[in-house]
Amino acid sequence: MAVISVRVPDELKEKMKKYDINWSEEIREFIERKIRDEEKSKLLDEIDAFLENVPELESGRATKLVRDSRDSN
Repeated sequence: MAVISVRVPDELKEKMKKYDINWSEEIREFIERKIRDEEKSKLLDEIDAFLENVPELESGRATKLVRDSRDSN
């Protein structure tokens, strides 16, 4: 496991000492959530870019394709 360090103001460090909190775990969970959020955002941007290049179907075309597919089975 890699080690990172974080600098915080002395006043904040003193406040942190007042609470029985596993700060390493809290920071690790925050980083994991932030990365998941960024990955989701990137994926949604990629999906949006893909959908911009998909031609639009005329109204009712998707329904007809589904029915045709069902009828062929």
